[in-house]
Amino acid sequence: MNFVPDRSNWLALWLLLVCNLGVGAQAVLPPAPRLNFSNLEQQALSLSRDAAQLLRFGQADLALSRARLAVQLAPKTYQTNAVLGSVYLRQEDYDKAISYLQIAHSLNKNNASVLFSLGSAYLRSGNYAKAIDTLNQGLALPSEEFPASARFDLGNAYFLAKRYDEALAEYQKVLNKEKNFWAATNNMGLVEYERDNIDRAIGYWQNAIQQAKVSEDATAEPRLALAVAFYTRGEEAKGLHLGEEALREDPRYGLPEFLKENLWGDKLLNNARRVLANPKLQELIKTSNVSVKPRRR
Repeated sequence: MNFVPDRSNWLALWLLLVCNLGVGAQAVLPPAPRLNFSNLEQQALSLSRDAAQLLRFGQADLALSRARLAVQLAPKTYQTNAVLGSVYLRQEDYDKAISYLQIAHSLNKNNASVLFSLGSAYLRSGNYAKAIDTLNQGLALPSEEFPASARFDLGNAYFLAKRYDEALAEYQKVLNKEKNFWAATNNMGLVEYERDNIDRAIGYWQNAIQQAKVSEDATAEPRLALAVAFYTRGEEAKGLHLGEEALREDPRYGLPEFLKENLWGDKLLNNARRVLANPKLQELIKTSNVSVKPRRR
């Protein structure tokens, strides 16, 4: 798992709160902007607030136009650059996200939300060393409360950098904060599988399924991981049954490129290809007509 469920909601709300933009009382989409040239900075902050709220509702395209205009009106305000960078992050335009988030950080060195967004952008662009450094900077700042998703990103960065012990430690901190954060438990299984601790991996994936059920999230990823683990250790019927259940829930997990995007390591991915080559599973994948959108860099 390489992302936090409902990440756009967390990111937008965190920006609203920590960038001093305020949270609207009503959960409604903001109206089209009307410029007031008597106070451009206040107008820009209002546009940034609207953009963050639109991002919360998943309206990234509408958010982008407001966020761009906000930066044009107040280019030296950290909030406007932070919001525009975060909109680009949501759109997977990582180069632009990093550029604007770096500007925001230069304007406010002690804002954790900016560092978390910047670290997330580095992570998704493949710069794991920068991601680790930036996320740790954010977590080192004094604060009463940090989102668990920041540590989840840090765990993912350590995992991708093959710093497995540190990855497991961060995922455990996530679970200490949110006990049913199933994506962290799932990724602990991914780590253990790459270290050949198959029984531990199975235990984590079984727990992840139960945690996901509590929050009514999909269980396709840990279910397919279990399928691969059981199949490759000789329990083929059990593995195929679990694999079929997983693909019926979300057939994207039948595509190796999607598994790689979700941080499946080489060992698990190679074994997954063997399982997914089964004719019955192949038929499920073909009839679903799923595809994976290429990730932007």
